[in-house]
Amino acid sequence: MSVELAALAFQGLLTLLLLLVYYGLWRQRRRPYDLAWAAAWGIYALRLGFISAFIVTRRDVWLFLHQTATGLSALLLLYAALYFSQGPPGRRRYFALAVGVVAWAYVAVFVIRDLMIAGLSSAILLSGVTLWTGLVFWRYRRRVPSAGATILAWSFTLWGLHHLDYPLVRALGTGVLLGVYIDIVFIVATAIGALYLVLGREQRMLESRNEQLEQLTRLLLTAQEEERRKIARELHDEAGQILTAVKIDLDLAGRKESADLVGRAIAQMRDLSNLLRPQVLDLGLLPAIRSLAEDFSARGRVRAVLSLPESLPGIPPGRQVAIYRIVQEALTNVLRHADASRVHIELAARNDHISLAVEDDGRGPEGELRPHLGLLGMRERVIALGGTLAVGPGGGRGFRIEASIPREADA
Repeated sequence: MSVELAALAFQGLLTLLLLLVYYGLWRQRRRPYDLAWAAAWGIYALRLGFISAFIVTRRDVWLFLHQTATGLSALLLLYAALYFSQGPPGRRRYFALAVGVVAWAYVAVFVIRDLMIAGLSSAILLSGVTLWTGLVFWRYRRRVPSAGATILAWSFTLWGLHHLDYPLVRALGTGVLLGVYIDIVFIVATAIGALYLVLGREQRMLESRNEQLEQLTRLLLTAQEEERRKIARELHDEAGQILTAVKIDLDLAGRKESADLVGRAIAQMRDLSNLLRPQVLDLGLLPAIRSLAEDFSARGRVRAVLSLPESLPGIPPGRQVAIYRIVQEALTNVLRHADASRVHIELAARNDHISLAVEDDGRGPEGELRPHLGLLGMRERVIALGGTLAVGPGGGRGFRIEASIPREADA
């Protein structure tokens, strides 16, 4: 008897550890099915304590509590499985089943007073609910294939069949230790499967959120470019024409000083309009980058050197704008931070990707690179297009930005 009690105590300790694991998951994530799993394992541990007390004392009250805990733990395991795979099940139904479990345990132990009937009914109930739980995970596995669902489906199915040996073998006093050890194996298997399943589901949810964020980023960048296009068109077509007419009137009236001021305002507005939406982009990406490099060299003391292909056919307009903006931001960073005298811009078509590299001969990054708004903006644009961005020291002492962008968006 002492060996049997020691085995049951070890099984109970292992079950309590599972209770702590799922309770910790519930404290961290506040998912109701984690709390249901924790409660199921807690009641299962009590069940082992009750049967141990019955073995020692042979008092019916411990057998009644064992029968009750057996049914309640099985119902909670099924409830948690259904909650995880399908959403919240009906609580009233499970409350009614729980009341039925307690009532039947009382009748079997205190009214019928037949250990064989009590053991057989408990085994059938536990086996049926465990097999039902296995069926839930088989169905979930068909919808969402995963290693965790496979482990749980097999574990609960085999465990449900194993429960049927209670009235056939263990009621006769043989095979108790073997049954306890098999229960321990199934407990460990279901714990591993549940952890795999929960972590896998969290990973899929995280991936889904990342995809949604990427889609949102693409939409925001598209909306931003469209808004820039509208503002640039309004400045050029409306305000530009009005100011041009005012300048002509001032020139005709001989008011040269006022006309010059309006002319400066027109030039500034033209620069702003070109910054919002370069008209040269309508001629193509390569002419736009050449114009950008020429303007950059003319405005600053940094010479821009280009390595461009003769043509870049088949690039959608949205990706041309994105590549242009990346070059534009990279040159702005060179002018603000690099203290360089030369910057090299290389653009090439490689298979189904466009590669872009911007490298200066400035002082380069000092210490750990700290991402600023410009770099973050470039990274978001590249990621939104399904590409990759690498930043770091150049071949000499300067700074290098490399981007690889697919020609076409993924389906």
